Amino acid sequence: MDKLKILVVDDESRMRKLVRDFLVRQNYEVLEAGDGEEALDVFYKNKDIVLIILDVMMPKISGWDVCREIRETSRTPIVMLTAKGEECDELMGFDLGVDEYISKPFSPKILVARVGAILRRAGKVGGEVPVKTAGEIVMDKEAHQVRISGQPVDLSFKEFELLEYFMDNEGIALSRERILNSVWDYDYFGDARTIDTHVKKLRSKLGEKGEYIRTIWGMGYKFEVKG
Repeated sequence: MDKLKILVVDDESRMRKLVRDFLVRQNYEVLEAGDGEEALDVFYKNKDIVLIILDVMMPKISGWDVCREIRETSRTPIVMLTAKGEECDELMGFDLGVDEYISKPFSPKILVARVGAILRRAGKVGGEVPVKTAGEIVMDKEAHQVRISGQPVDLSFKEFELLEYFMDNEGIALSRERILNSVWDYDYFGDARTIDTHVKKLRSKLGEKGEYIRTIWGMGYKFEVKG
């Protein structure tokens, strides 16, 4: 079986080596880029890249702009690295379609664990994934595709994960903390606005079926298919 290919983008060679070494130990193939321009070049030449680890502050083209360009044509999961801890930067990243957000300094082991979780949910590792349905929503995890009444819905990776979690817990009142810990796969110490932002965008993309996601005031959300 071919190794899964991950692109690591950071202008610090020492940081790239640190991340690469931990990924290689987990049997991933690692490609590297030292700036945004090189990152786009490597990405377009390697269509089989399954995930990108991308630094924000880089010469030539910033991580934000790299993410913005990639999202025009691809839903490849993106993990954004940043030295900043500003909430506005995090929300901006999610708005651009970033799937995971990690502030420096970070534990390489935690980074690798999150990479593994993202790839499992994307169906890149593990066994066969069944098709899930809820009302008019049909989710094919293996194809990473959602359809409503037969029409495709373009979701970001994190929106896809969030919808899957809601579908798996239909009829259950879910707190924001529980959603964050489950969908983001780690104890999240950020603001509740992160989950609210994703739910708002997900509802919008689901159109009329966005009403399946009900707000439980003072707590969180409940996913219910209305008959």
